[in-house]
Amino acid sequence: MKLWLPRCALALSLAALSLSQEPLQVPRNPSQPEDVKLPNGKSQREELLKAEHEQNIKDAGQLADLAQQLKEDIEKNDRYVLSVATLKKTDEIEKLAKKIRSRLRH
Repeated sequence: MKLWLPRCALALSLAALSLSQEPLQVPRNPSQPEDVKLPNGKSQREELLKAEHEQNIKDAGQLADLAQQLKEDIEKNDRYVLSVATLKKTDEIEKLAKKIRSRLRH
């Protein structure tokens, strides 16, 4: 029954100690620069992300077109012979896919 007095004293001293300390501040990550505002008031980072998104959509459409063309070329050619243009399309598809992937990881 008499243990409540020491427990209350301990709780009050811990509360006073926690209030007297400075609040913890989360250090900024130096790899993340501060958000810069453009003259029109918009966030530069947001505008860059928006532009990258639009470019990804454009490249994905081009990638789909090239894949469709490649499919048609393979279907109409002989199964043992591929044209140089068909091989170039595969290179273009690979380059576009890598561009999109690098922008998405960015």
